Amino acid sequence: MPDLTAAMSPQRFRAGFPALQDTIHLAGCSIAPRSLALDAALARMLDAMTRPAAAWHLFEEEGERARHRFAALVGARPEQIALLPNASIGAHQAVSGLDLRRRARIVTSAAEFPSLAHVWLAQGPRGAEVVFAEDVLTEDAFTEDAFAGDTAKEAVNADAGRTARALAAAIDERTALVSVPLTTYRTGERLPVASIARAARQAGARVFVDAYQALGVEPVDVRELECDFLVAGASKYLLGLPGIAFLYLREPALAAQPPTLTGWFGRREPFAFDPRRLDWAPGARRLETGTPPVPSLYAAGAGLELIAGVAAHAVRAHVSALGDRATEQLTRAGARLLSPSRADSRGAHVALHDPDPVALAAHLARRDIAVAPRGDVVRLAFHYYTDTADVDTACAEIEKYRRSTAR
Repeated sequence: MPDLTAAMSPQRFRAGFPALQDTIHLAGCSIAPRSLALDAALARMLDAMTRPAAAWHLFEEEGERARHRFAALVGARPEQIALLPNASIGAHQAVSGLDLRRRARIVTSAAEFPSLAHVWLAQGPRGAEVVFAEDVLTEDAFTEDAFAGDTAKEAVNADAGRTARALAAAIDERTALVSVPLTTYRTGERLPVASIARAARQAGARVFVDAYQALGVEPVDVRELECDFLVAGASKYLLGLPGIAFLYLREPALAAQPPTLTGWFGRREPFAFDPRRLDWAPGARRLETGTPPVPSLYAAGAGLELIAGVAAHAVRAHVSALGDRATEQLTRAGARLLSPSRADSRGAHVALHDPDPVALAAHLARRDIAVAPRGDVVRLAFHYYTDTADVDTACAEIEKYRRSTAR
């Protein structure tokens, strides 16, 4: 395996993904490419299974390593991190601890990943009033003061601003929770989360951040965001497998009510095996449920170690430059992009509008180019392993395809 150092170049990082010699992987916003580190981690898991007496102990150690690595990545303490099967469970655990009798409003947006929005909607029987921010936005409801003093203010521009304005305008004294993605899954819009969180705090509301499309390709620090909850999974830019997500909980007191979904890993003494006692674990572990998916834990650890081996700011600069390159080439060819044109407003993927995204993705797949169609867009996602040749080849093939379909 390549030696991982903080000064690693994109070329050395790419060498850890042998499949990229034959495939252009621009689907990192959906699933990570296979790496040597992933193979090695799963081999360790299989080796542990040959030692049944020690296997479960080794599995637990792997989970704790993943917890510590994720905590270090986002600037948290390990006791603030819960290991859960997916982001939807993370959203449920976060909202289930909130008292919705005094404050019933949950503010979200149309930019939310649907699975999380569905969790908020499912709180209706508890009295929740789910507000999609765009539905209440008026032209005079937003002022620059709502975002003043934040470095993310520059992100509020003609390309990326309506969602942020809408969220800020929808927050009031009735709001219990504000849910906001760091980067939107569809168009790759980066939102000024710290500013939105400040508006929420001023109103006494909690903030839930979806970092799934940001972690691994840009610096993220929960202390700077000042959010109450943050969720992310390992299967995309964190270079692991589906099946494991991490939930950051700023403080256990946020969960005023114990979650109704739990399991033996949420116990203070899980190996007491007492069916009559519900002793809650300290910290974020109280939000955990049943046995975690062991292969995904090993994969998450491998991916997090890869990400820890490179500088987050270097990765962000690299993907921003590739996004600019793709934006320029696709726009010049006459394509309609739904992603922001400015790099400071755009995440790690470019969203290309197409009348038949699935057909375009299938055409590219036949040419060993993997992209990620969603709804009416084809997403081209970049990472530290992506190079300019990948971008140029994909854009040229897209232009060729669109010319042929136009004829």
